[in-house]
Amino acid sequence: MNARPTISAGQFVDNLLATGRYTFTRAEAKQQLGATPGAVYMALHRLVKAGRLVMPRSGFYVIVDAQHWSVGTLPPEWFIDELMKNMGKQYYVGLLSAAQSHGAAHHRPQEFQVMVPTRAVRPIRVGNVHIRFFGKGPFDHSVTVEVKTPTGFQKASSAETTAWDLVRYPRAAGGLEHVITVLAELAERLDAAKLTAIVKRHGEILVAQRLGYLLDRLSRRKLTRGLADWVDKKDPPLRPLDPASPVGDGPESRKWRLLVNAKLEPEG
Repeated sequence: MNARPTISAGQFVDNLLATGRYTFTRAEAKQQLGATPGAVYMALHRLVKAGRLVMPRSGFYVIVDAQHWSVGTLPPEWFIDELMKNMGKQYYVGLLSAAQSHGAAHHRPQEFQVMVPTRAVRPIRVGNVHIRFFGKGPFDHSVTVEVKTPTGFQKASSAETTAWDLVRYPRAAGGLEHVITVLAELAERLDAAKLTAIVKRHGEILVAQRLGYLLDRLSRRKLTRGLADWVDKKDPPLRPLDPASPVGDGPESRKWRLLVNAKLEPEG
């Protein structure tokens, strides 16, 4: 004979919400409900169909409270830390999503962007939320900060690491023409010494060249002195500014050893 649940799945979810919790695992639900695995699965499945739960990963559930029923899920920053713990992966919120957390929100990103070590993870879509993962080889060179959220915190790249990532992975940010717009707002949060340290720590001279050039275009030369000195000592070969644009016969930036093959201006 199948065991009867000691409480209903709905009561279990309500009890979690009452304590400020928004995530749980199926194994935890089974322990609390005292029912068979099949019965627990079906009870939770009914709550998913009713819109009270979403399941971004097999066996991991997010509770959708009343204020978010219309959008079908919680904002990803409410559950990303618990999700990544459940996946057993190091992470930090990065790129445009990190820039937004630092106040650079000229355009709200259409996806929630998360950096993970080396191998990327399949994207996750729940409700109208799209979480996209980006593998970063020099993940351990990143500096992160804890950003407070309504449910706890999320780990995000520092302003300086965010600037590096945006320039290193411009396609993920919509191209350098979008990156310079984000940098125009992010620059307010950048520290010159920390920025130089982050760039040297990652060790990719081309990122220093492009980042320095873009910040100079934004009249943020106080931020680029250390970068310019490092580039000058390295004496790199002439490289194109924008990897997505034809090389052509554009002017040269001697300071940054760049062929300026794109006219980049921040949006107003």
